[in-house]
Formats: sequence, C-alpha cells, structure tokens
Amino acid sequence: MIKKLIIAPHIDDDVLGCGGIMDKDTHVLYVGNGHSAGIISNEDRLKEADAVQQFLGHSYSVLDNPVDHYEIFKVLNDFEQAIKEYKPKELYVPHLSYNQDHKTVYEAVMTATRLHDKNWFVKKIMLYEQPQVFLWNNTNREFKPNYFVPIDIDRKIVAYKMMPSQVRSYRSPETIRSMAQIRGKQSGYEFAEAFEILRWVE
Repeated sequence: MIKKLIIAPHIDDDVLGCGGIMDKDTHVLYVGNGHSAGIISNEDRLKEADAVQQFLGHSYSVLDNPVDHYEIFKVLNDFEQAIKEYKPKELYVPHLSYNQDHKTVYEAVMTATRLHDKNWFVKKIMLYEQPQVFLWNNTNREFKPNYFVPIDIDRKIVAYKMMPSQVRSYRSPETIRSMAQIRGKQSGYEFAEAFEILRWVE
C-alpha cells in the first residue's frame, strides 16, 4: 500500500501537475514512454525520469503503450491492475485536455475507479492541472480547483529542468512559477498546487 499514486500520460506530466507533492511516499505510473516527433530517444527520456526520481525521492514504473495511440481498453486494464497492486490512499489523475493521450487516460481512470466489488476502493481521487489546460482549455469540462497544497516552487522548477527535452515556451519555468503563485493567492499561500477533488472519503 502506498500513500500517493500519480497516473501520468507521459514523462513530464507528473512534475508539471504534481511536482510539488512528489516524495518518497509517491509512485508515478507513466502510461507510455517516447515521443512521436522523435525529439528524444526512449532511453534518454528515461534518463531524465531517473534524474527527477533521484531528486524528488519517489518511485516510478512505465507501461508499454505507444505514445499518441493509447487504447482505452488496454490502459483501463493497466490502471485496474495498478490500483489493485499499489492500493493507493490518494490517486492523482490529469484533468481532461485536448491531448488525445490525456483524453484516453482520463476516461479510462474514470472507469477504473468506479464502485465495483472486485476493485480497490480509492478513498481520495484528485484531478491535477497542466499548463496547457490552464492557458487554453477547449474541452467541455472546466477545471475547478478546490484543494490546494503549499509547495516549494524552486524545488519543483529544479525537477522540471531535469527534463530539458520537455521544456517548452508555453510551459516554461516562468509559467510554472506564475501558475503556482496564482494558486497560492487563491489559497493564502505563497506558492501552491491546485487540485480538483473527485472523491474524498475519510
């Protein structure tokens, strides 16, 4: 049993949305590895993930799914098995976005966490946000933050910079800092990460 399980469609989504809360009590499940545009090799991307892991102290595993071609029935089975194995107290899932992999992951997790006699009942399920959704959400579902956690923003940015292949202008370190500052202003902290609670059972 672990405290926190983060499901990340790609290597970097975890740090972008949850980097401030990732620690030794966290396991990250990457749904796939690689990049369709061939920007970086799978091996080098895993080296970046290893560097982040050593810095933040969490553990991670990688599922064998082709990036940009996730199949909902395949990842649904993966998620159900992972939830049974890790029995998380808290589950963190990416908010719905325009990215096809994120859509598949979101929909599959909603099914994998349904009430079912054979499934592990996760008592706390939270959606986490991504810079692209913060800046441009063209889905029919709005991210509604109602759970805020104070974070060390410098630690999060250091972790993000350990994945140089994934740094983009629209999700620059400056953007990440600004988002954390806005979420902090909303919650009375200097910097914070925001989540939307889908389920909260004590």
